[in-house]
Amino acid sequence: MHRFDGRTLGVAQGSVVLFSDYKDNGQMWTGSGEREIQREIRFSEPFRTAPVVQVSMSMWDIDQTTSPRADISYNRVTPEGFWIGFRTWGDTRIARIRADWTAMGPVRDDDDWDLC
Repeated sequence: MHRFDGRTLGVAQGSVVLFSDYKDNGQMWTGSGEREIQREIRFSEPFRTAPVVQVSMSMWDIDQTTSPRADISYNRVTPEGFWIGFRTWGDTRIARIRADWTAMGPVRDDDDWDLC
């Protein structure tokens, strides 16, 4: 369990289109088998330590003639950002994916002092 001081809790949110492969016949739309994409997300300002992150698909546009197979995750979380990972497999054809994310963690306070 992560415990944060409520006085210095920061929340960052965003939305990003991970790919639009139908536009240029990219691998998620035309390929088959295992396919994966990683996308870096940078926070507008850093957290004090690595935050708690949650990602979700907020839009997915898939071919209705194939089985929908999708896995979305996050990795490499740092105070400055993280990576969103998306993968599919089999004959699934995905035109595009949009992901929403939320990060929560400790942030610097104006009363913080750096004593060296």
